[in-house]
Amino acid sequence: MAKRGSGDVAHDLLGSAHIFASAVEEILEKRLLEESAGKQLTLSQFRLLTMVAQTDARTIGDVALFLGVSNAAASKAVDKLVRRKLLHRAEGQPDRREICLSLTEASRNLLATYAEKRESQLTHVFRDFSEDELRRTARLLDRLSAELVDHHSGPEEVCLQCGIYFRDHCVVRQLVKRNCFYLRNKSHPKLTHLVPGNGTSSEEPQGVES
Repeated sequence: MAKRGSGDVAHDLLGSAHIFASAVEEILEKRLLEESAGKQLTLSQFRLLTMVAQTDARTIGDVALFLGVSNAAASKAVDKLVRRKLLHRAEGQPDRREICLSLTEASRNLLATYAEKRESQLTHVFRDFSEDELRRTARLLDRLSAELVDHHSGPEEVCLQCGIYFRDHCVVRQLVKRNCFYLRNKSHPKLTHLVPGNGTSSEEPQGVES
């Protein structure tokens, strides 16, 4: 049997990582979102609501930067959620060019429902894994992500939206000096996120469709 090289192992790893990421998006994110909100909300719109819940976005430019879209696309996404009474937008004072986005009662209830369903799902999915296994896997994934970013031609331009994905630390900040959007704009109380395997919230310090 031919000996496999490190390149083959790396390809296997990337394949496994891609499959895992797809499973997270298709099963944990999309399916739970549909259970929580039906067909009324896309995954991109849900991420925008989550971003507002965890940061203090002051301008359309902030929203566009965080989501990686144009200002026009960010404005359109915000307008749609405002019309559907899932976001509240107020003009900044004294600079009226600024905006202040906040959740409505409907969107807060939706995020709470989603968080409850996610906690139940994660507790079930990871019940056969020890806390040590999950921590070691998380550290390995962070190291691999950091290596990928480090080899990017412009790592300071990369945003992995760490704050959206249950984390407070920014992988990119480990490599380059950058003013992380999530940390710079974070002013709201931290949302409770389940740590897979133990059923508790994480306090470890460690970011659009129209």
